[in-house]
Amino acid sequence: MFVKVNSAGICGIRGRIVSTEADVGDGLPGFIMVGYLASEVREAQDRVRTALKNSGFRLPARKVTVNLSPADLRKEGTAFDLPIALAVLGAYGMTDMREADGCLVVGELGLDGKVKPVEGVMSMVMAAREEGIRRCFLPQENVMEGLVVEHMEIVGVTSLAHLAAMLSDPRTICPARASSGNFLEQEKECYDVDYREVNGQQFLRRAAEVAAAGMHNLLFCGPAGTGKTMIARRLPTILPSLSREENIEISRIYSICGQLPAGQPLLNRRPFRSPHHTVTPQGLTGGGRPVRPGELSLASGGVLFLDELTLFRKSAVEILRQPLEEQRVIVSRVRGSYEFPADFMLCAAMNLCPCGYFPDRSRCRCTPAQVRQYMGRLSRPIMERFDICAEAAPIRYEELRQNAGDNESSAAIRVRVERAREIQAARFDGTGIRFNSRMGKGALERFCRLRPEAEHFLERVYRTRGMSARTCHKVLRVARTIADLEGSETLSKTHLAEAVGYRALEEKIWEA
Repeated sequence: MFVKVNSAGICGIRGRIVSTEADVGDGLPGFIMVGYLASEVREAQDRVRTALKNSGFRLPARKVTVNLSPADLRKEGTAFDLPIALAVLGAYGMTDMREADGCLVVGELGLDGKVKPVEGVMSMVMAAREEGIRRCFLPQENVMEGLVVEHMEIVGVTSLAHLAAMLSDPRTICPARASSGNFLEQEKECYDVDYREVNGQQFLRRAAEVAAAGMHNLLFCGPAGTGKTMIARRLPTILPSLSREENIEISRIYSICGQLPAGQPLLNRRPFRSPHHTVTPQGLTGGGRPVRPGELSLASGGVLFLDELTLFRKSAVEILRQPLEEQRVIVSRVRGSYEFPADFMLCAAMNLCPCGYFPDRSRCRCTPAQVRQYMGRLSRPIMERFDICAEAAPIRYEELRQNAGDNESSAAIRVRVERAREIQAARFDGTGIRFNSRMGKGALERFCRLRPEAEHFLERVYRTRGMSARTCHKVLRVARTIADLEGSETLSKTHLAEAVGYRALEEKIWEA
């Protein structure tokens, strides 16, 4: 007897519907699985046979053939265990398959027949919806994640016997419901840190605010222990709240990577990723087998923070060039290419010498050659990818000991950032641009027109500092954000002067 059950796998960050076909016939008894299978899928036959036995199903010795279609798509992961077991049961005629027709079934099986959760359920359910499937049988632990996808009927399954019983008696099928006040309601963001805790460093705080308002890449430099990392880690607290669509897209990536918090199908806050400086280029872009997103994609919609930037491998830093320009990363392998989102705000922190005290020559004992070698780990093209470069000054004792309650809170800063983002949304409506930092040359000419005084000022700075065209455009983008924070329609000399001031550190680095 032939039976087909719909299942799904993950290809990049998208779900792909896979047909699990089973046939039981005459011939030499055995269990054969075909369909371009990874090792963990081939091992499913042993899990399935043992789970069937321990669930009370006694299968006669027959020739069982299981095919996972399409045959040219590599099947990876453990989500095919449950559909394989169900298809085999149906092929033996041991359960009614009418209610499973046109449904999606995914889940991993334990040897005792219990159904275990799997990764990437959100993408699988989305793929089912695109294919016109409206009912999904999912592991009980994945039900909340499946309910995130609208207009789908989600049924939780605890064991193989539970699923067979529901199919035999359709009256026992109870789809999960999203009740009011549960996880589907957008929860209020809650952070353990706040800018109110940061004393001093007004210049760095202002740079962080401008960067957050326009989604500009940000670099902090300066002596060790001056608060660079402290300020960077609080960036998500001043970024605008996630929209429903952003929340689902970000949570979908974390679901595929198995990094969603237990019992929380939506993150409800912007990501902040801070990989160690030993991370490989593949760890940043993604890859492996199966191919999964890397840190660039996990930071999409939020902040990617590279602490001690000069300690990262040069190949890992240089690999950022294209994703920073295109907001995506393409991983090419022999079996195909995978596109992952990489729309993040890059923030980095670094010292200017190995000992961390340069340019304070009263404490720094590094030779000029050591400083040049240390800074030579960063190429000028990478430095030009940073819209804002801010230098941290040593904190005075009076600033360090002042009352933290006198500092401006993250909530107050976020109000200004959100207002600037609203201005940008209205300005770029219908253009496909979302932030000032994403403006191309045409948008710069349209939205960054300068008065004669400001034009003359920018021309003098461009000639005297020997700016590249990329750097000049970044100055205009940052100036546009500064003007938005002030609610100004036009760019003035003051806005340009502040934007140019955020490039002074770049010159200082190369002079060093």
